[in-house]
Amino acid sequence: MGNHSFGDIVPEGDDGARRATVTNYFTAGSWIEGAAVHQLAGIASLPGMISVAGFPDLHPGKYGPVGMVALSQRLYPQLIGNDIGCGMSFFELSLPLRKFKVEKAAEQLRRLEQIDLGDMATRLAEHDLSPDMGPQSLGTIGGGNHFCELQAVDEVFEDEAESVADRQKLYLLVHSGSRSLGANLFGRTLGTEHLRDGLAAGSAAAVEWLAGSGECVRWASLNRRMVAERAARTLRADLSLVADIPHNLVRATASGFLHYKGAAAIGEDAVAPVAGSRATRSFLVRALAGAERSHWGISHGAGRKYDRKAMHGRVGGNRSERDALRINAWGGLAICEDRNLLIEEAAGAYKDAAKVVADLEAFGLIRPIAAMKPLVTYKNVQPQERVREKTKWERTTIRRMRHG
Repeated sequence: MGNHSFGDIVPEGDDGARRATVTNYFTAGSWIEGAAVHQLAGIASLPGMISVAGFPDLHPGKYGPVGMVALSQRLYPQLIGNDIGCGMSFFELSLPLRKFKVEKAAEQLRRLEQIDLGDMATRLAEHDLSPDMGPQSLGTIGGGNHFCELQAVDEVFEDEAESVADRQKLYLLVHSGSRSLGANLFGRTLGTEHLRDGLAAGSAAAVEWLAGSGECVRWASLNRRMVAERAARTLRADLSLVADIPHNLVRATASGFLHYKGAAAIGEDAVAPVAGSRATRSFLVRALAGAERSHWGISHGAGRKYDRKAMHGRVGGNRSERDALRINAWGGLAICEDRNLLIEEAAGAYKDAAKVVADLEAFGLIRPIAAMKPLVTYKNVQPQERVREKTKWERTTIRRMRHG
């Protein structure tokens, strides 16, 4: 792993051509893989690229690094990938923390994707979407690093009288995207266009992709809302939206196309979540005017430290270790019945979100609002295990950790 400092880099290609400016918004102490930095430089060399920003959660991706914003005169769909519109939504629940029981909430949330939310066609129409646009997938998490998590405030950094974070309340963080819709659009784009040199602004292909991706962004936002509604209904609570921040999208601006890949697309004074892991703290932050320099982009989470393959053999080698991965230091529970996913999404796979937030703050992009502790993290449930009883080991371990 390499250590890299903040700076503006304007490299020249082998032909002596000037490349786009690369600005790194992370400090020398950040855990950044050399491969990710190399990918970032590769993005800067693409035709029409103007400037690129890398954030402290930067890590290698398939078509380019995750954790960056790229401003270009040309459109590059491959930089966004297949989960178009993926993002995080943060909600406040009406259920007070004093009435909350981890074990009961975990049992209730196992039924999350069974909840009937009524007429999907109407909900789609409300978001200017076709009624046949994936109604069966609405309100579902998906795989990978997606989740629905109950949280509570662990620490407040703002004036508590003015903060959006209340120590007496419960919150819900939902991370999900456009499911198969974005993948279908991406597949069609890859199948019809040579994307190495990007799509020209105003071209039929660019116009079509922007329209389709806009639908995916709206669908993904609605999907997160419906996941939250299902969770709230299982908990017999009402909810209110605090923040809805996408991080896989393109915005067309007067200066060019802004490509956000694993970077939260924010605005001044916007509240945004920066996710940790199911066993570490997440953060709420407020965007500052200084984020204009980074194209109104910041980290959306801690970022991966180890890829999925590398996690096998590091943790979860036996059943006892895997059971331990389901419980965190606050007595919180992870609902994940996929053994591989449990291992691949272990806390050790991720960087330190606190360090990510500290870097963002050091460069004047954000101000931290609060640190949030994970209480119940819903990942996935196999159909036959939706109402699975907790094991005796889980009950006794939770009780032991709660009472010290």
